[in-house]
Amino acid sequence: MIKKLPLILLLNAAGVALFLSWYLPVNHGFWFPIDSGIFHFFNEQLVKSQAILWLVAITNNRAFDGCSLLAMGCLMLSFWRKEDAAGRRRIIMIGLVMLLTAVVINQLAQGLMPVKRSSPTLFFPDIHRVSELLHISTKDASKDSFPGDHGMMLLIFASFMLRYFGKKAFAVALIIVVVFAFPRVMIGAHWLTDIAVGSLSAVLIGVPWCLMTPLSDRLIRVFDRYLPGKMQQVENK
Repeated sequence: MIKKLPLILLLNAAGVALFLSWYLPVNHGFWFPIDSGIFHFFNEQLVKSQAILWLVAITNNRAFDGCSLLAMGCLMLSFWRKEDAAGRRRIIMIGLVMLLTAVVINQLAQGLMPVKRSSPTLFFPDIHRVSELLHISTKDASKDSFPGDHGMMLLIFASFMLRYFGKKAFAVALIIVVVFAFPRVMIGAHWLTDIAVGSLSAVLIGVPWCLMTPLSDRLIRVFDRYLPGKMQQVENK
């Protein structure tokens, strides 16, 4: 941990700087034109293209969230299949620690970040909402969109892939992040900065203390020791 402490603090500083670059300037400085431009671009496409309208409607349906879990599960499954019984159990423990980390960081971020803002679909007047254009169940608005919890979970997943499964798994995980987080921005349920600033800054501050210290490995060992299944493996051997 001592050797990695400077890098941990550097990542923390980057997360704080990223957040403050958005939080401190009046009207969020240079970030607001980026947010506004991206929202209005896609919002106009909703009435210009039926294909985009249906794409964002489907990808923001609650059922599509299950697809993101399936994608993450398939990536972990590709490593799980290559392992013996002990290795497969360890991957399951990694998944449990990842879930615990995501819940803790998300709760801390939601509670400690002094921000509450509505999604762009509730902020701007005279805009198009997918739920009104198609009248189907889809998430196109949020009264408290910062930080993006969905994007945060996906970024934490990518971090765990890098730590335990390598750079190739990390690259695939980043694709999963874009595929399943960006539709929230396209439909207007989130600003880009909900993810690029809110989610990312929380991950830069919180995740290094878990993955770059002995904490995550210790939690994996604790889960491995106390959760059912280990004795059965020993007896089978």
